[in-house]
This record gives sequence, C-alpha cells and structure tokens, in this order.
Amino acid sequence: MTLSDIPSTSAAQATGPAWDPVVLWSRPEEERRGTALLVMFHGHLANEEDLMGLVDHLPADLTVASVRAPHAQGPGFTWFPLSQDTGYSVDLVTDSVARVATWLDSVKSAHSSVSLLGFSMGMAVATTLLRHRPRDFTTVVGLSGFAVPADGSDFFHDDDVAAHPVPLFWGRDQDDPVITGDRIEYTHRWAVAHTNLTKVLYAGIGHSISVRELAHVKEFLDLTVFGIEPQPSRG
Repeated sequence: MTLSDIPSTSAAQATGPAWDPVVLWSRPEEERRGTALLVMFHGHLANEEDLMGLVDHLPADLTVASVRAPHAQGPGFTWFPLSQDTGYSVDLVTDSVARVATWLDSVKSAHSSVSLLGFSMGMAVATTLLRHRPRDFTTVVGLSGFAVPADGSDFFHDDDVAAHPVPLFWGRDQDDPVITGDRIEYTHRWAVAHTNLTKVLYAGIGHSISVRELAHVKEFLDLTVFGIEPQPSRG
C-alpha cells in the first residue's frame, strides 16, 4: 500500500474545490493502469486505514483506493457534520462530495471502470457521488450506512440515476445501534426507487462488517464489475 500524491485537476474540469487527499492504494502506481478501480470511503471519526483490511476479501483484479475524509475531528476524520449536529446542512455534504468528484477526475482515466464502497457515513458519500455523477460508476457497495435527503439541492440528479439504475449492494444489521430508523427508511425508499438494489440483512453484526458479508460483497463485485457469475456451492 502506498500513499498517493495526486495532482489536482484544472479549474475548468473541477466540480469542487481543489483537493489533494491522503489516499491509500492497494497496488503501486505502475501496476494500476487499465485496472478496475474501487474507491472506499470510511465512516465518521475513522481514517483511510480503517477499511484497508477489506482488500484481501475483495476481487484480486481490483485496484482499491481508500480516501481520507477532508475534516479532522476527534480521533479521526469526518466527511460532514452528523444530521443531528448543529450546523448540519446538505451543502456541507455536497461540498465534501464535490471535492471527491474533482479528485476522481484526476485519476479515473487510468482505469477501466470506477466503483464505490462506503461504510457508515462513507455510504452517504458513495451514494451522493452516484447521485451527482449517475453515469460515472459501475457499481456501489454500502455497508451499515445510509443515503442523505437531497433537500432540494440541484447537486443530486436522481431522475438520471433512476433512468440508468446502477447495481447497489446494501448490507446491514436490522438492529444496527448507530444508524437511526429515519435514515434507514429514507435510504430504503431512495434505493428501491433509483437503483438495482441487492439488500442483505446480517443479524448480530451491529454496526460492523462480517466475514460472511464480505464474501457476498466479493461475489457482487465479481458479477457487476467483471461479469463473473457466482460458483454453485458443493456438498
């Protein structure tokens, strides 16, 4: 794994402020060209190292990039304020996601496709990116997370998302102690109406990721990114 040093895009190409994020890569730069890219977004108060342990459970032909959120907070970093916090607004969500979109413009041409994976708040980042750039992504994985209401923002292009539905894997525990019921209800309504949804419940994992879930994520990415059908179980 190597830290990235990615130049910013030109102002003409940018959709948000110039941003040079800290990124962990699963392979060195000379081995990335032509590969399918999976970009990962960590949760609230975590960092770019948090999800790199997933790499060994994902398809080996992927190049994986784990991005650090732009705002330092507490022991880690965050993408935007929590919705219950004073100062939350959808504009703060879209500001962070616009930065990610600008950074992606600087790296995506080296790859055969771009897919997204987000855990917890990172799922909000991944789904907001999809809603901002509906034609740019092959597939999206959301783990123990949620999508955010658009609140009238023209940053979201949900009609286009619905017209060209992308495969979305959404895994969670029915009794997740962190993601509130209103967020789950909104996310379910949005995902059913706008994506090709695969929703799986994992009892007992709480607000985390299980090995069984990762096996399903690998099968999902094999199918949606590489066209590899799951192998039937034996015995």
